[in-house]
Amino acid sequence: MSEYVLELKGITKRFPGVTALDQVEFKLKPGQIHALMGENGAGKSTFIKVITGVHAPDEGEMLLHGQKVNFSNPREAQAAGIAAIYQHVTNYPDLTVTENIFMGHEKIQKGTRRLLWKEMHTEAKVILQRLGSTISPKTEMSALSVAQQQIVEIAKAISTKAKIIIMDEPTAALTARESEELYKITESLRDQGTSIIFISHRFEDMYRLASQVSVFRDSKYIGSWKIDEISNEDLIVAMVGRKITQVFPEKTAKIHEEVFRIEGLGKMGYFADISFTVHKGEILGLTGLVGAGRTEVCQALFGIAPFDTGKVFFNGKEVIVRNPKDAMNLGIGYLPEDRQLQGLVLDWGIGKNITLPALKKLSKSGWLDEKKEAEIAKSLAEKVNVKAKSIFDLASSLSGGNQQKVAVAKLLTANLDVIILDEPTKGVDVGAKSAIYEIINDLAVQGYGIILVSSEMPEVLGMCDRIVVMKEGRSTKVFGKQEATQENILEAAMGGHLSNPS
Repeated sequence: MSEYVLELKGITKRFPGVTALDQVEFKLKPGQIHALMGENGAGKSTFIKVITGVHAPDEGEMLLHGQKVNFSNPREAQAAGIAAIYQHVTNYPDLTVTENIFMGHEKIQKGTRRLLWKEMHTEAKVILQRLGSTISPKTEMSALSVAQQQIVEIAKAISTKAKIIIMDEPTAALTARESEELYKITESLRDQGTSIIFISHRFEDMYRLASQVSVFRDSKYIGSWKIDEISNEDLIVAMVGRKITQVFPEKTAKIHEEVFRIEGLGKMGYFADISFTVHKGEILGLTGLVGAGRTEVCQALFGIAPFDTGKVFFNGKEVIVRNPKDAMNLGIGYLPEDRQLQGLVLDWGIGKNITLPALKKLSKSGWLDEKKEAEIAKSLAEKVNVKAKSIFDLASSLSGGNQQKVAVAKLLTANLDVIILDEPTKGVDVGAKSAIYEIINDLAVQGYGIILVSSEMPEVLGMCDRIVVMKEGRSTKVFGKQEATQENILEAAMGGHLSNPS
């Protein structure tokens, strides 16, 4: 009997022009949480698809409980006890929790082929209670939070009798409190004998849960270590192939005159009495707990969901922002939190995405100057260091970090003075984060006024000149760089006294 429930030996997977996995090794023990880390594009997604039967490897072998297996499709992998929970939750929003849990393996009465709804509702409730959840099985998925949807995905895996569960960035969109709940569920599954592959960019996930960590880089297996045998610095070197001595760049931008100001901004049911200023060359942080109203403020400023009360001043003059076109014409750009749904057209090429805001500028008498378009797209893609074969590659083919760089490059085609960046490093690896920070710093040097929305405390403290803290739709405090500490910000975000920030 093998000591491993899952073992991959020399797994190689090629696609036209690309080797996605190159002689990859991996070993998973019974009842173990094994972290898998690596930069975006390191091969982690292909690794998941090989294990779950989506892709068949070109070389190598996969062993399950010591026996060689070859899955032709995901159903075979599921029948063998393997399930995957993905970063972007894939569910049916208009169906109930029970329907989502049993999708593809419904309980059916023999002979009549009738669905056994009562049995499925009962079993769904038992599984959810086992996970410590009070979600009703008859609730529609669209009514659930992201954290609750993750729990339903775990319940689905349990309902298939999975003994190996792959969790792909499950905490990326969760608050600290929600992440802690997920940690407890994951540990409970481990204690019941489930083996878990936990894929994450967050070191805190790894340290909190895993006993072992393996690293992929450039489609290759780099190594595997016990958690207490590798330092942060050595882990980063393994992931990116070089030392990153300074994650946050040295701030060299000079802060100039005011470029943007809001006074008493409010939107019924979302936020109220929000006031702050942004100067040229300044990076203004906007932080607080998830649900504090930060994204809603940004969407109001960009005209996506206009505000009800308050005033906006641009270069000293009061302006009206009724829609995104007004905002762009004024010189306000917005990078949304969800790059895949709101920031990019995934079925378009890199170049077409980058030049999308500048089509009018690149056209004459209704005809697009495609040569000029390609030149601008290529120049900006190189400026933000997008890693791709050409600007004609589809945006969907890029890693998360490179998709984010394309979304940033897209902003640079427009004539902007203020750029709003909503969670610009969400779900990207440490190497891509460092590169994005360099881009943001460079934009500040060029004189852009930048509003940086972030839930990550080190990011806010490391990048911002001033920090506005929000709590329950109101701004509670504004900190200068010198007075901002993690403790001060958390106090203002969780229980700070309301003040009128200048």
